[in-house]
Amino acid sequence: FFFSSRRRHTRFKCDWSSDVCSSDLISLGFTPVPITGQTFAVVVVGAALGSIRGATSLALYLLLGLLGAPVYSEHKHGWHVFSGATGGYIVGFVLAALLIGYLAERGWDKQVSSSVSAMLTGSVVIYLCGNIWLHHVLHASWNTTLTYGLYPFVPGDIFKLYLAGVALPAAWKLVQRVKGAE
Repeated sequence: FFFSSRRRHTRFKCDWSSDVCSSDLISLGFTPVPITGQTFAVVVVGAALGSIRGATSLALYLLLGLLGAPVYSEHKHGWHVFSGATGGYIVGFVLAALLIGYLAERGWDKQVSSSVSAMLTGSVVIYLCGNIWLHHVLHASWNTTLTYGLYPFVPGDIFKLYLAGVALPAAWKLVQRVKGAE
């Protein structure tokens, strides 16, 4: 029984990791950071799975990419991608899922307004990690860094946050179904 339940949880985390991997991509051309659906997947994973399972799911995504699975944007993988311009965002995904899950476990996920606030807080973590890392990699001014790594993404991410707030009840149902199968 223990191993069956453990395998189910591992597969469930892999399924959520694959949702992050399969998020679409739009290249802006002027920045090494693409527009993806990954931030949407990250905030939903954190809120739906909670702090430990959410962060574990995103850590699995990070690890799979490092080990050679083509899971990062544009189906890339490896240390050179992780240590490049977008690596900070990938680290931010794990920390954001942990924080959003923590806030959800304390009731921030009970209403759309508070769940969107939790997800916005997680998005700030992603932006902080991503832009600090990008600034270091590019050796550019902060203005250039924010032009490449923040400003173009804010309108779309605000839209994705509200969409995630609406999608969250469906994600809870899925999580409850898996928990009920234990």
